[in-house]
Amino acid sequence: MSSKRNEPYAAIKKPVDLLFGTVTGSQSDDQASATNTIAIAKIKLPSSQPRRYFDEQKLEELSHSIKELGILEPLLVRPLSEGNYELVAGERRYKAAVMALLTEVPVVVRIMDDATTYQVRLVENLQREDLNPLEETEGILELLAFRLSISTSETVKLLQKMENEAKGKITRNVTGNSQTLLIEEIFTALGGMKWDSFVRNRLPLLNLPQDVLSVLRSGKIEYTKARAIAKVKNEKPRIQLLEDAIAYNLSLSEIKRKIPEIEQKSESESRAQTEPTSLKDRVDDTLRRFKQSKIWDDPKKKAKLEKLLAQLDVLMKNDFTN
Repeated sequence: MSSKRNEPYAAIKKPVDLLFGTVTGSQSDDQASATNTIAIAKIKLPSSQPRRYFDEQKLEELSHSIKELGILEPLLVRPLSEGNYELVAGERRYKAAVMALLTEVPVVVRIMDDATTYQVRLVENLQREDLNPLEETEGILELLAFRLSISTSETVKLLQKMENEAKGKITRNVTGNSQTLLIEEIFTALGGMKWDSFVRNRLPLLNLPQDVLSVLRSGKIEYTKARAIAKVKNEKPRIQLLEDAIAYNLSLSEIKRKIPEIEQKSESESRAQTEPTSLKDRVDDTLRRFKQSKIWDDPKKKAKLEKLLAQLDVLMKNDFTN
């Protein structure tokens, strides 16, 4: 996103209220901004988080920084039973703190119901500075689906329908205006991208091959390069190009120059595999394998071979006389 949060979790109320209005179970600003220190063992991770990939090297770097300077931005948690807490936002700092062997961490404790907690996680994930395009696309779709109370696949179809309506390809659906307005409102609140640009430039990412998606999700390659590499239909050379693009930091123009060569080579190999072998090539191959075999050591096979040679001899004599 083009405008990320710079303020700490004391200001978490800002993006949440912006998108969803006053949150359920919200506290006063003084309560919400109060930072406590609790034992890290009391913090429980939720069963699922919007963020799916963590760079191990960057986690190590953050862990070293935490050892020297501590956690500069508190984690956001909500209270559970028996004095425990559930992590709402700050999973990367939590993981790095565990690696740094911290026993206590600073937190902002906030009472939130399940629905609000889910929305806060989605919004906070979208505010990350290191968010890559695929994660951003998946996060926005998940947020839209939640607010619209439909599945992500239905959300994709709705966005595509909105685009067709905007282009005049289909008649605008009056009954769907409330959904359209809500989508526009959410994109305005997030900032940095309009819904129509999202449909054109981001939804196509979801159709990329799994090998490309995996690398893109890890943040190892830019999405413009990933989309170009995905044009290689043959899996093996595509994966090789992916590996080369990462290892040698190939530019987009270099990747584009390589693609026609790869496609031409793949086409030639495919044609060679599908074209029938000529009769002459078959005879040459059979003769080569015959010379390498020990067929004459078997009396039965030797007798059959003599008959075949006699037939070939007759065939060649007839060919010469004609």
